[in-house]
Formats: sequence, structure tokens, C-alpha cells
Amino acid sequence: MNDKLNSKTPRKLLFIFEILSLSLIFLYSWEGIQTETYTIAIGLVVLIYFSNFILSKISSGDNYIFLIVSMLISIGIIMIYRISPELGLRQLMWLTVGITMFFAAYFAIRYIGFWEKLAPLYLAACYILFAVTFVMGTRTHGAINWISIAGISIQPAEITKIIVVFLLASFYGGIERYRKIKNAELFLMGIMYSFIALLFLQRDLGAAVIFFGIFTGLQYIYSEDRRLIWANVGLSMMGAVSGYMLFDHVKVRVVTWLDPWPHINDKGYQITQSLFAIAEGGFFGTGLGRGNPSFIPLSYNDFIFSAISEEMGIFTGIGIIMLFMLLVYRGFKIALRQDSQFYRIIALGISLMFGIQSFVIIGGVLKVIPLTGLTLPFVSYGGTSAVTSFIALGILQGASEKRGKAGKSNE
Repeated sequence: MNDKLNSKTPRKLLFIFEILSLSLIFLYSWEGIQTETYTIAIGLVVLIYFSNFILSKISSGDNYIFLIVSMLISIGIIMIYRISPELGLRQLMWLTVGITMFFAAYFAIRYIGFWEKLAPLYLAACYILFAVTFVMGTRTHGAINWISIAGISIQPAEITKIIVVFLLASFYGGIERYRKIKNAELFLMGIMYSFIALLFLQRDLGAAVIFFGIFTGLQYIYSEDRRLIWANVGLSMMGAVSGYMLFDHVKVRVVTWLDPWPHINDKGYQITQSLFAIAEGGFFGTGLGRGNPSFIPLSYNDFIFSAISEEMGIFTGIGIIMLFMLLVYRGFKIALRQDSQFYRIIALGISLMFGIQSFVIIGGVLKVIPLTGLTLPFVSYGGTSAVTSFIALGILQGASEKRGKAGKSNE
């Protein structure tokens, strides 16, 4: 009885959270409530509650990760709608597609049992996606990382990073088999650095950071040759220096990270407006609709954390950081409960992916580290980002059911 009551408590909290979130939408639109406002409000409630209800019926795994993400997407879509009602409706559509793909990925992981045997296929898929990007890609903000198919823009690197997690899981999950091959770990390292080199050629350094972070994290856990880890650290430093020397847009980002104020009217404008917005919001925010997120270029995308902090306060910003910390924590907990080495590494890799990406983008807008042009998972506007993030979450959800007999699913 107590377990049943405990399992309902998060949904009650989510209900309260949704009511408060929707109240913000109606307060913002109070003077002229339009059809779009009702569409966003009703669509968000139906989408989140229907998804959580279905998941609670079909999954015995860790359903808390979807509850955490439900809060993140609620905050994100409210801010996107405030910035642009049109983008808010489009984001609701992308979230619908993303949640559909979440369930598709979940069922694929749950019912297909040979994922660890497809390493050559993962390797080929990665190189094919890189080739497609070079052939069909267009340059955006200095990087060749988008392709357009039937009028829909897709970022192949978002898909590739998930495939890379499967590739690394296939290798380290069958490490005893691969150790029979001479210099197998060195060969894997060469493959990963070929991916990073291709991302350098595309000038997509944000994705390169995520690839490197996932690989380094898993290598540190599973590699017995500590020399390779030190070599990895040394090569990363060389790569960072090379990126600075070779690419003008990287120099700009480093300069504006170190001291943006002399460049406030040109190349430092974006980061300085971000800092002004966060400072203006204070602890409790200016109130929804009372800030100026339009002053920040790409406030609905790369800089949505700054826009949220301005109008909803730094407490909400801290809440977002804590939600990502909880998501990564739950992912690590799923990994620790796994009997299967392959699915343990999958859970670790996806958790690292979410953790690294959220740290890099939040750190960038706070001027802790240089900007990288990434999106904040589940919060920023973007079709490819939303869909691939939900695919990764669905894989993590499926992995949460492949665990040992000890312990309950939703502790």
C-alpha cells in the first residue's frame, strides 16, 4: 500500500507543477488570450499526462526520469511560447514527435536483444552520417552541421552521438573478446579521434566536446591501460589549441569568454546580454512577459537558460540545473543496477551525454566556459534536438528494465 502511495506522489507533484506552469501562460496572455494559448495549455497537459499514464502501465523501470523531463519540457515550452507563440506551437509538435520516438526507442530496447552485436553497423552508420553532412550540409554560425530534407532541417551529429554510445557499449561490453585483437583499445581510440577530426572539419566543436566527453568518461571507467587515458587528455589539449589557432569563430568565443566588455557592441554582444538578463532577473525574476529576452540573439535556442533566469528568476535556473543533476543521477543509478555490461554502459553513456551537454551550454551562457553553440536538452527550441533527446531517454528507459533482481524499479 505504501509503495502505491509513494508511486503516486511524484505525479501529484507534477500536477501541481503543471497547474503553476499553465497559470504563467494564461497570466502572460491575459489581456488578449488567443486560440494558440488554449492549444498550448491543453496540448501540453494532454501530452504529458497521457505519456506518463501510458508509461506507468507498460514500464516496470525507472519512470522518474520521464517525470524529470516532463518538468524540463514544461519550463522550456512556456518560455518559448512567451518569446514566440508560433515557435511555441511548433515546439509542441516536435515534442509530440519526440515522445512518440521515446516509446519507439523504449520498445526497441525492450524487445530486441542483439544490439551489442552490431558494432560494425554502428561504425558504418557514423561514417555515413558524417559523409552525408559534408555532401548536403549547410554552414550555420561557422559550422557545417545541418542538412535539409523536404524542407526539414536535421542535425546528423545529434543522431551520431547516440550511435557512438552504442559503439562504445559494444566494444567495452565485449572487452574480453576484443582484447584478443592486438592494440584493440588503440584502434578504438583512433576511430573516436577520426570522428572528432571530422567534427573539426565541420567546425562543429560543440559536438566534438560531447563526443570527447562521452569517450573519456567511459574510457576512464573501463580501460585498464591508464596510459591511454593520459594520452587522451594530452591529445584533447592539443585539439583545443589547434581549434583556437585554426578557426576564427573559436578565437572570437575565447576572447569574449575572457573579457566580453570591450566588444559589447559586436562580437561580445550575445554573452553580455545574457549576463545582463540573468542579473536583471535576480532571485525571483521580472515576471513572465516583463523581461526583454528579444535583446539576446537566439534566446529561444542557445540562450534559453538566460531568458528563463531573467523572467522566472535564478531560483528557476537553479531548479533546472538540479533537474539535470537528478536526471544524470537516475541514469547512473540505472547503470549501477544493471547486470548486463552492455546496457550498463549504454545507461552511463547516455547519462554522460545529458550531463556534459547541459553543463557545456549552461556554463557557456554563464561565462564559466567559452560558448559552444549547443542546445539545452528538452528545454531549448529545436526539432532535431528534441527528437534525439527523447530517443536517448527512451533507450535509457528501456535499459532501466534490464537490471538485476535485487532492488525495486522506482526507489
